[in-house]
Amino acid sequence: MRLLSCIDKILYRRSIRRYKKTPVPEGVKAKILEAGRLAPSAANRQPWHFIICDDAASKEKLSKGRWSGFIKDSAFAIIGVSLPFDDTSRKFGVIDTTIALQNMVLAAEVQGVGTCWVGDYREDEVKKEFGIPAEATVVCIVTFGLPDEKPGSPRKSKPLAQMVHVEKW
Repeated sequence: MRLLSCIDKILYRRSIRRYKKTPVPEGVKAKILEAGRLAPSAANRQPWHFIICDDAASKEKLSKGRWSGFIKDSAFAIIGVSLPFDDTSRKFGVIDTTIALQNMVLAAEVQGVGTCWVGDYREDEVKKEFGIPAEATVVCIVTFGLPDEKPGSPRKSKPLAQMVHVEKW
């Protein structure tokens, strides 16, 4: 059996919505969080905060949307929050937090942990339920867990020629 390289794992990563009941080992979770902590940010402002939801009640609260019911079945979910504190973090905070979350997604993938980006939530309700400051932005929720499904072939993506431009449009 050939081990997949990191680039193969990135190219073939799929969203996972069915998870095993087995918890993610704490050491694996720590590396996922560390990958987010060490992500690059504009002027090294690091405007992100991460709320880890691993108890059933917290995950249930996040599972209320039309497309987010599977959150309750994940091992844990992370609410990625941008809390701007200066002009740079106000301008780039959402981007920086997204980069940190993507680092976590990739760190999870290379360790055999499945993930799914979830945009089906009401920001005002999430802020209230989890004590997030009013001036913060809930960027996204990402679920994590040991996959209990193996999605098929790669999704259909546009060819590079339709999205890559050299020097100008």
